[in-house]
Amino acid sequence: MKAYSVLCLSMCVFLIGALEGDSTEIQEDDNVLILTKNNFRRALKRHEQLLVHFYAPVSRESLGSILEFRKAAGVLKDTQSSVRLGGIDVNKEKQLAATFNVTSVPSLRLYLSGDKNNPVYCPDLKSSSSILTWLKRRDGPSADIISDLTHLEKFMGEDELVVLGLFKDLKGDVVKVFYEVALHIPDLPFGVTGSHEISSKFDISTDTVLLIRKNKPDKQLKMEIGTTKEVVVEFIRHHEMELVTEYNGMTASKILNSVVLNHLLLFINKVEGGFGEIYRAFENTAEKFKGKVLFVMVDVNETRNGRIMEYFRVRVEEAPLVRMVNLSDNVQYHLPSDQFDEPNLTTFCLSYLEGKAKPKLQSEPIPENWDKQPVKELVGMNFEKVAFNHDKNVIILFYAPWDPESRAAFPLWEELAKLFSDVDDIVVAKIDITANDVKIHLREKYPSIQFFPAVYSERVVSYSGKWKLKAIIKFMEKEMKKAKKERVKEEEWRKQHLNHQNAAEKDEL
Repeated sequence: MKAYSVLCLSMCVFLIGALEGDSTEIQEDDNVLILTKNNFRRALKRHEQLLVHFYAPVSRESLGSILEFRKAAGVLKDTQSSVRLGGIDVNKEKQLAATFNVTSVPSLRLYLSGDKNNPVYCPDLKSSSSILTWLKRRDGPSADIISDLTHLEKFMGEDELVVLGLFKDLKGDVVKVFYEVALHIPDLPFGVTGSHEISSKFDISTDTVLLIRKNKPDKQLKMEIGTTKEVVVEFIRHHEMELVTEYNGMTASKILNSVVLNHLLLFINKVEGGFGEIYRAFENTAEKFKGKVLFVMVDVNETRNGRIMEYFRVRVEEAPLVRMVNLSDNVQYHLPSDQFDEPNLTTFCLSYLEGKAKPKLQSEPIPENWDKQPVKELVGMNFEKVAFNHDKNVIILFYAPWDPESRAAFPLWEELAKLFSDVDDIVVAKIDITANDVKIHLREKYPSIQFFPAVYSERVVSYSGKWKLKAIIKFMEKEMKKAKKERVKEEEWRKQHLNHQNAAEKDEL
């Protein structure tokens, strides 16, 4: 009986503790739940619909998505929506990210009814409005029902480009495909109609997806049994942009979501003389490369374009100029001419597509006394000479001067540099990666730490530990030990190679 009482008491204590644990509030940041491995299961239980944002705060792409995600969370809270938004910092929650096989950031997944194993994988939602539209369309229908001509006029005025599905039977299989497409592309208005009157207005008699641009019919795709969602998405993304798209708040997400990854950007002042002639040459060239290169114009006189100009390192006084960039690697190519006519633009596009164009490498001037302080100040022009010096172990902070996390790392970097200031074979340096191009592929965004060991092979090791002095020193000691062993092997190989070379020269004599 005594044992039974103890067991009951233990069970009560366990249940009370479990209830207390379950009632613990999950911290929020601007209406977004801060999710960790300790509270994720609890969040799933509490919220029937949990939209989770996996992000890396040092990533440029994640920074924009974090801000848009917070906006969406605020709107959902104001409207008392049942959907809650939560964020997981994959740098802090590596185990949780690995559990859910998160391979790319930023990314969104919707968890329903507490099921952590079968999330809904979201399309690439880059704005708060597209997040909200996607959630709304999930509740159905994903496209507006256009019943008559009056409703059609209102629908066509919603955006410069709208997508209209015209079908004989709104319950057919092809309509289901259209609804799936509408759910996949939340950044465009979608409408669907079975009205004979509306079909006649556009002189359409078959099941068709019609793109309407600026209230006028543009491109159309015939829908047949077997037409897949992917085919329709490709059709819309391919034709949604005009020959030349002006970059602004309305078009930014469409440009970034385009299936065409090669982007040719014209930075120009629209109010200066010569604009019309250059624009016509740009537009004529765009016609030749439709589907291969997306042509984008950026007005340098528009103050709201400051961020994109900063990203491409373009100053107002440098315009007009032309840059090519591929969104998969963000490597930039500069038109090597100040003549922006059709032949030059065409030649440049062809040289890029054929792999003959050379990437644009930029560098600030080498600062005076750049190597006199404990932290060496690197730029593009002296980066390789310092970083790949086989007699030095070099650790470099890649930073952005305007980034708060980068600035917060400066005192730590000064402390590290002073600690090794009397060690000849260790160099502590930093480089402004927003103003200087380097010939290495950085997977991490700023701020990031890269170690260049004292070996003959040009090797780079990324640091992924805690931003603490002891942790960084421990990392350096480990890598320097490896480098020392590698250096011995390299010296042996070089000695053998030299002996073989000398022997061969003697034989020739």
